[in-house]
Amino acid sequence: MMELTPQQVFSRLAAVQIVDVRETPELLDGMIAGARHIPLSTITENTAALDPQRPVILVCRSGSRSASAADYLAAAGFDTINMTGGMLEWTAERLPTVLPQQP
Repeated sequence: MMELTPQQVFSRLAAVQIVDVRETPELLDGMIAGARHIPLSTITENTAALDPQRPVILVCRSGSRSASAADYLAAAGFDTINMTGGMLEWTAERLPTVLPQQP
């Protein structure tokens, strides 16, 4: 599995799919604009929502849960990348975040 820092992810946003695997309450801390929210607990049922032709960058709070999701999706045939440091590092580097859309 490939890993990228938040700065490296930020520079690739247009070319990839971002999947945030945190639980819903955690999203109130902000998320990456354009990210798709698929909690880790539901990743196995939601792979059809992803484009298998585009790389998938997995994001969580610190980088641990997203690594598990990246391993699962890689085994399912996706080109996966784990963002090291998670959203803690993303916000520490003052990269932009948005609040989640309300359903």
